[in-house]
Amino acid sequence: MSIYFKKDIILFSNKYQKYLAIFLVKTFSKVQYNRFLVSFLLGVFFSMSAFGQEEDNENETLDTERVVIVKAYTPTISDAFKVKSIPVLNDSITQQKKELRYSIFSVPVASTYTPIKGKAANIDKPKPIKIYDNYATLGLGSFTSVLAEFYSNFQINRSDNAGIYLHHNSSQGGIEDVKLEDKYYNTFLDFNYTSRTRDYTYGIEAGIEHKLYNWYGLPETPILSDEEIEAIDPQQSYFGAKLGGKFEFNKLYFKRIEADFSFFRDAFKSKESHLVVAPTMEFEMGHELITTKATVDFLKGSFDREITVGVINNYQVINFGVHPSLQVLRDNLTLILGAELVYSVNTQQADNDLLIYPKITASYRLLDDNVIVYGGLEGMLRQNTYRDAVKENPFVSPTMTIQPTDNPYDAYIGLKGKIADVLGYNIKGSYNIENSKPLFVSNSVPLLKLAGFDHGNSFAYRYDNVKTIKAYGELNVEVNKKFFLGASVEVFDYTMENEQEPWNLPEMKSTVFLDYQVNKNWFFGAQLFHVGERKDIDNQFTPTAFSEPITVLDSYFDANVNLGYRLSERLSFFVKGNNLTGQNYEQWVNFPVQGLQVLGGATYKFDY
Repeated sequence: MSIYFKKDIILFSNKYQKYLAIFLVKTFSKVQYNRFLVSFLLGVFFSMSAFGQEEDNENETLDTERVVIVKAYTPTISDAFKVKSIPVLNDSITQQKKELRYSIFSVPVASTYTPIKGKAANIDKPKPIKIYDNYATLGLGSFTSVLAEFYSNFQINRSDNAGIYLHHNSSQGGIEDVKLEDKYYNTFLDFNYTSRTRDYTYGIEAGIEHKLYNWYGLPETPILSDEEIEAIDPQQSYFGAKLGGKFEFNKLYFKRIEADFSFFRDAFKSKESHLVVAPTMEFEMGHELITTKATVDFLKGSFDREITVGVINNYQVINFGVHPSLQVLRDNLTLILGAELVYSVNTQQADNDLLIYPKITASYRLLDDNVIVYGGLEGMLRQNTYRDAVKENPFVSPTMTIQPTDNPYDAYIGLKGKIADVLGYNIKGSYNIENSKPLFVSNSVPLLKLAGFDHGNSFAYRYDNVKTIKAYGELNVEVNKKFFLGASVEVFDYTMENEQEPWNLPEMKSTVFLDYQVNKNWFFGAQLFHVGERKDIDNQFTPTAFSEPITVLDSYFDANVNLGYRLSERLSFFVKGNNLTGQNYEQWVNFPVQGLQVLGGATYKFDY
């Protein structure tokens, strides 16, 4: 039997001696005894066992076994030695650390503060204002004028609502030095119904209207006899009806669709139909909102009076438009980038046009709500209608020419904001180009007078290309909810292409508004209007080949006030005064207005 330590070979003849030898090797290796000592002990052990093996060989034959034990040397941290000396630095720039000592200066301070348990202050809550769903107003005044209004709202259920509104304003006339009848009526009745659900909302609106006016503005010349004046019938009546609806979706990209239809006619067999359908789609792309609005605008009408013999005065215009836009919102910036593509078909004039208009607006907050800069570049194709002309000037004749206005762009820039949360301001400058802009002009006197508007006492449209520079300023003072004062000024400069003057367009307009809640019962309001000079064609003279006679309408100032008293939450009384200066100024040439007007009445609010 031979024995080798570590990588040597160990041979045994007895299996008990083999296990004991393995145990001794492992044990002495772990405690890291001297190799010589280990070898010596193992040698003595195996020498002593030789005699036992010989006795065993005599009694039985044993098989020889071979076991190989390999144990690599694994050093531990105890085999290393530690450096016990500290290295010495030899650096010329090394500085010795200074010893720092800290101390505090403590002074006792006597405290006399004794906390007291707080108590909430009592606040007198104002009594909530009762809001009624219905009201009725009736007023009577000078010139035998009547003002009547009725509004009623019906809450059918939690999601459905209906409303009705009736308005009537009339006067029996009596303007000084007017030779023809000058009374007027203005009445309309509107009805609406709205239904709201979780996914969609839809509404229906319908209405009818009736207006009665008189062409009472006879020129001074030619001089007419009393019999000729009596033979003139200056009355004109307008009738209108409208029907519209909208459908809005809350969770779809197809957001809404709106449709409006109106029918308008007068006592001279003039009639007009106007239909507008506008679907809108919206969807978000990232943090931006993209909107696409399409429009179909159909207008058709006719006048009974022929333009010339055998030529009927009809008009029919269809406009198809698409208006995509991108809304960009940042911290202080709001930007809308868009354009509108319009294809216009004028069937009567056999004229088709493809037009593109910019739709760009932007606003930037320089100092929160105190200073906001805004601007834009916008254009449109405006559909002129007979109904809109009557709204602006009820003394037009049923002999007009109706065509759309091409507005290539209106460029503007402005500055608005608030000062100390009390004073608000808005300053704006713009440059506007309008092709085929309608201008009201006084009709000339025809040789053959067939109707009540053929005496130089009516108006019609003339179209021209107009460039307008406009400056606008506005100030609003709101001290509290009880007092509001506002004022605005507009200054215009016109450049005409064909016409001599910007007919019936003022060079300046200004307004002042005042609303004051004196106390719980009394309230007061005032409105002041000033309109500058305007120019119109003087139809009392014959035009020449180079120019037309011009008449100048003086500027006018109109002051209106209203005073009210609330007797209770339901009943209140009011008094209104219009044109307090008493001037019979001319809003349109040869058409003076009523002088000082006083109207008084009451309003009653209620619930069913």
